[in-house]
Amino acid sequence: MRRSSEETKAVILTAARERFAADGYDRATIRAIAADAGIDPAMVMRYYGTKERLFAAAAEFDLELPDLMEVPRDRIGSALVAHFLDRWERDETLLILLRAGVTNPAAADRMRSIFATQLGPVIAKAGDDPREAPVRAGLAASQILGMALCRFVLAFPPVAAMTGPEVIAWLGPTIQRYLTGPAPESTPAR
Repeated sequence: MRRSSEETKAVILTAARERFAADGYDRATIRAIAADAGIDPAMVMRYYGTKERLFAAAAEFDLELPDLMEVPRDRIGSALVAHFLDRWERDETLLILLRAGVTNPAAADRMRSIFATQLGPVIAKAGDDPREAPVRAGLAASQILGMALCRFVLAFPPVAAMTGPEVIAWLGPTIQRYLTGPAPESTPAR
C-alpha cells in the first residue's frame, strides 16, 4: 500500500515517539524506528536527515497552557499544577522529552526551548514585573519537572501514589509563591 508523504511522516513520527519513549534518545536507532514504522531506514533519513532532527520533530510539543488571566490570582499555582498533571498523564511526548533531556544535551535544549517560549510569556502576563518572568518561570519549571521526574520516571512510591488533588495541594502553594510572591531581597556579595 502506498502512502502519501504526509502519511509516511506521521507513521515515522509515531514510531519515533514510541521508540524514544521505550529506549530513550541514546539507544533509539533510525533502523529500529524504521522497522517499527514498516519502512526502509533510507525513508526516515530522506524526511528527517538525522536522528537529532527526527527527535526534534517527534518532540514538537504544545504545553497547551491555560490563559492565566482568567484564573483568580491566588489560584494560579494550583491551576498550573493541575494543568501539568493532566498533560503528563495524557501525552507521553513530554515524558519522552524529560527522559531524554536528563542524559542528552539536544533533548535538554529542546525542553528548555519549549518551556522558555511557552511558559515564560504566560508567566510574564500573570506577574507584576515582566522582567522577573524568566526567573519565575524557571523556578516553576524546576518544581513541575522535578515532580514529573519523581512521579512518572523514577516512580518514587510516595509521590507516584499521590492523588492528583494531593499533588495540587502540596505543589500548588510553592508554584504560587514562585509566580506571584514577593521576590527575595538580594544577599550582599561576599
